[in-house]
Amino acid sequence: MSRTVPFFVALLAALLVAPGCTTIQQLAALRQVQFDLDRVSNGLVAGVDLDRIARGGDLGPADLARLGTAAARGEVPLRFTLHVGAENPADNPAAAQLVSLDWTLFLDGTETVSGVYNDDRLVPPGGVADLPIEMELDLVRFFGRNVGDLTTLVRNLAGADTRRQTVRLEARPTVSTPVGPIRYPGTISIDFPVGGAGR
Repeated sequence: MSRTVPFFVALLAALLVAPGCTTIQQLAALRQVQFDLDRVSNGLVAGVDLDRIARGGDLGPADLARLGTAAARGEVPLRFTLHVGAENPADNPAAAQLVSLDWTLFLDGTETVSGVYNDDRLVPPGGVADLPIEMELDLVRFFGRNVGDLTTLVRNLAGADTRRQTVRLEARPTVSTPVGPIRYPGTISIDFPVGGAGR
């Protein structure tokens, strides 16, 4: 079972042992990194291609039939890649070495699934890193079997509906330091509005 070192204890240790305050610079660099949700790609809902709908298509009779059949069966699988952008400002004096990102996904205010993105990313000053996070969840589990509600959610995720909804990621990065990995002291909330077509 892994142990998480309390942030301020680790910070004190870093102050005592890190030559040239390198660790403190890395932690300060992480605080300056700006996170946002860039886009959603490779989206599939019960076999319906969200990318096709996002390119100007719409849910046709065959798509609605798939959603209805899946909802009646009690399982509407949603799979997509959520791209998180990490931007290190050009005036930040140090690079940020991201080790991992703990995350929880919210769709339209509803907490859904959680996970950990494990892939080192060095973000130099003035640089931007793309963190592609694979998401998979069952919409029925969180939103019920109402086909109308599910259809609206699907069209919103594709950016094709007039009702605006929000994809939100609650995230907590971990940075690499000379004294080991240290988690960010708080949770970052990253919002990404979807839908609202024509507004």
